[in-house]
Amino acid sequence: MAGDSEAHLRDRGENTDVIRQPFLIGVSGGTASGKSSVCEKIMELLGQNKIDHHQRQVVILSQDSFYKVLTAEQKAKALKGQFNFDHPDAFDSELIKQTLKQILQGETVQIPVYDFVTHSRKEEFITVYPADVVLFEGILMFYSQEIRDLFQMKLFVDTDPDTRLSRRVLRDISERGRELEQVLAQYITFVKPAFEEFCLPTKKYADVIIPRGADNLVAINLIVQHIQDILNGGLSKRHNGCTNGHSTPRQRRTSESSSRPH
Repeated sequence: MAGDSEAHLRDRGENTDVIRQPFLIGVSGGTASGKSSVCEKIMELLGQNKIDHHQRQVVILSQDSFYKVLTAEQKAKALKGQFNFDHPDAFDSELIKQTLKQILQGETVQIPVYDFVTHSRKEEFITVYPADVVLFEGILMFYSQEIRDLFQMKLFVDTDPDTRLSRRVLRDISERGRELEQVLAQYITFVKPAFEEFCLPTKKYADVIIPRGADNLVAINLIVQHIQDILNGGLSKRHNGCTNGHSTPRQRRTSESSSRPH
């Protein structure tokens, strides 16, 4: 129930009428670079991966959930591997921006579920409850300035192209039912050119670049220490104000969305 979510928020702060604005972390990088693995490793090291969704202080969202609904013609192309899912126009940027702004307001949000086999949105949604830290990963998270400017920290996962291709091939064949020839044709026609044109240039916006992805435990541990500082209120205590976009406590806003999982 919504009341449970609000009570949880009140329990986190010393003042029952205020909460801190969530700390948004954008995680970008090429296809199969290890963005999800990095986020999951961060969750694991923070001890958040085994906590109930209602109680988590850190949550992970993916840009993949925000693919646009395809027309019949686009879906026919997608089924043949002839639709460019790595182009900025493939994503519902307005919905991403709206969702991030709702998260910053401390609201419970409904995240679409995308089916990569049928290339369509499913009927159900995933409910994401208010959290202190939100990791939002995707190949083009830093492409739009409006979206990029909402992140207080930006990470770029930098992995060797051959490694990314091999991971992509294995994933698309085993998890998405693709044929090898189709995967390779799509990579050469769409994925590689889109990475070079749209994703790689955004690397310059990253605050931290993580070579080798989740295998780089030194970099990940440094990031985890920073997140722990945020969760413990260290930043706001030391600076007594807004630091790198992380604001001081403000009036709690009641979520209008249902907090019951679908």
